[in-house]
Amino acid sequence: MLNAAALLLALLCAANAAAAADLADKLRDDSELSQSTAKSLRRLMPVRFYSLLESNQIANSTLSLRSCTIFVPTNEAFQRYKSKTTHVLYHITTEAYTQKRLPNTVSSDMAGNPPLYITKNSNGDIFVNNARIIPSLSVETNSDGKRQIMHIIDEVLEPLTVKAGHSDTPNNPNALKFLKNAEEFNVDNIGVRTYRSQVTMAKKESVYDAAGQHTFLVPVDEGFKLSARSSLVDGKVIDGHVIPNTVIFTAAAQHDDPKASAAFEDLLKVTVSFFKQKNGKMYVKSNTIVGDAKHRVGVVLAEIVKANIPVSNGVVHLIHRPLMIIDTTVTQFLQSFKFMNENAENGALRKFYEVIMDNGGAVLDDINSLTEVTILAPSNEAWNSSNINNVLRDRNKIRQILNMHIIKDRLNVDKIRQKNANLIAQVPTVNNNTFLYFNVRGEGADTVITVEGGGVNATVIQADVAQTNGYVHIIDHVLGVPYTTVLGKLESDPMMSDTYKMGKFSHFNDQLNNTQRRFTYFVPRDKGWQKTELDYPSAHKKLFMADFSYHSKSILERHLAISDKEYTMKDLVKFSQESGSVILPTFRDSLSIRVEEEAGHLHDEYASHEWTGYVIIWNYKKINVYRPDVECTNGIIHVIDYPLLEEKDVVVAGGSYLPESSICIILANLIMITVAKFLN
Repeated sequence: MLNAAALLLALLCAANAAAAADLADKLRDDSELSQSTAKSLRRLMPVRFYSLLESNQIANSTLSLRSCTIFVPTNEAFQRYKSKTTHVLYHITTEAYTQKRLPNTVSSDMAGNPPLYITKNSNGDIFVNNARIIPSLSVETNSDGKRQIMHIIDEVLEPLTVKAGHSDTPNNPNALKFLKNAEEFNVDNIGVRTYRSQVTMAKKESVYDAAGQHTFLVPVDEGFKLSARSSLVDGKVIDGHVIPNTVIFTAAAQHDDPKASAAFEDLLKVTVSFFKQKNGKMYVKSNTIVGDAKHRVGVVLAEIVKANIPVSNGVVHLIHRPLMIIDTTVTQFLQSFKFMNENAENGALRKFYEVIMDNGGAVLDDINSLTEVTILAPSNEAWNSSNINNVLRDRNKIRQILNMHIIKDRLNVDKIRQKNANLIAQVPTVNNNTFLYFNVRGEGADTVITVEGGGVNATVIQADVAQTNGYVHIIDHVLGVPYTTVLGKLESDPMMSDTYKMGKFSHFNDQLNNTQRRFTYFVPRDKGWQKTELDYPSAHKKLFMADFSYHSKSILERHLAISDKEYTMKDLVKFSQESGSVILPTFRDSLSIRVEEEAGHLHDEYASHEWTGYVIIWNYKKINVYRPDVECTNGIIHVIDYPLLEEKDVVVAGGSYLPESSICIILANLIMITVAKFLN
């Protein structure tokens, strides 16, 4: 009788022959596998699993006598595996399944036959619990009526096991039995007593006892430090911690793909989704889309502290705090990072809190004084950018930047969308005369929200984290610390797309990446160009035609000052007060303007608040500055409401148009030709 190691070796030899082409391709393409064929094959053979298999009599018997499917972890998977015990029989099922024929669950050969859950992600990858099947390395043999299939997986399968000394505790429990006896299982000594008692008091044991395949989210005791929090866990909140009829292991989880929870009905609608930070930490969030008197609308985030606990009716994830419950102010939410440990509640914003406290903590006091507040909080990764280090050393500058992330209003996505009905939503911050500009694209799960502040475009990666007095939106960049050139800003900002397009086809933009120069660019916003379509319809059309690129370029040149420094609006106001006007050097000539401060509205039909803004006076025209001082790495942009353009600048005749300067040159040439002919 062949032993298990010999049989598995035969399977692997067959695997190598069957997948020869795949391996050859991999050898050519993968630098890690380019040493030699023999070395590559050894790497694909999980030697550690052989020895474990050979020492297990039941596994030997199964491989010798029966059809089966065996899930074999790679050697690399064992190197990452932290547990001291590997349960070989949990990797074997006594029926043969190809990848295509794997059902939703298969019974393992381990005592109690705990199930293995088979799921797929959107890429078509197949997972066994949290382990991905490597598709090209599955092998099938059929000998003496025994059909045996091996699938190579990228993670060691880990069952739920009972601690030593608890022999009466059932193997293969369902979620309810796990919840009732959690202290007797090997789950890193994490307690769930508080949540368990609330489930019992609410008479919701049936939710965790339900047959089928579900995902259960269980808050740990650490998440109930606030004394009143446990009393808010009612039956609906418990329902919101269960995703029925769907098993979600973290490796196979779709990022930010909302699933209906058991609390999804006519009067209360709660979804649950998973997302992963770049540092690998997994989070789960509830989103109460439709709330009621006891359950507020908004998002609640929780870090997964122990993931992928398989039970007989699905999978359990232990989370750091309960979902759905909104019981902290924005200040308390930020203060939850003060312990700075790996399990800090909502650790996704740990660095944001550190920066606030390193600056003396006064910003936190300011936030605490606001009855309604919205925070745009940069993620931990956002602070890793190299261009931020210098700013962090300047306390005054960083204070201004932090204030740029604070809005004196309760602003969720729905409210941003309402404001955005007028193309771009403009919202004041607590920083004097500093505004943020929101743009919303798409609907539902495809919604993308961007925000611009101080020259930086950031994307909201997690919106509507609700607090009792406002919202926190997590963004992917620090506002006010520019990281793009003038060209990069034009290219990425939705408000400047028309100017970018005009400069692209006329090749005017080519110079704007030059970091050896300092630019001050007066950029008409898209709505400004739309106004010229009403004023000069024929000329407007030609401005955006490639055939007239020379003339478009001439007009854009008027808007761009090139010098050894950039000019803020305060600079231009000061110069105007001292000299009556400002003359700025441009590519061909100069630009003469006067800049004044002016109290008033935002010069927008839907504007709802007063401000002190800036006005450019050019050729007896007043042009409002819509967004002043958009900083870039090689200059500054001032977004204006209307181009520096007059009717006499553009002459349309015979299907073409010319700027006035070009007409003057042509007339001068004609006069010279006439004079020359007369002299001859």
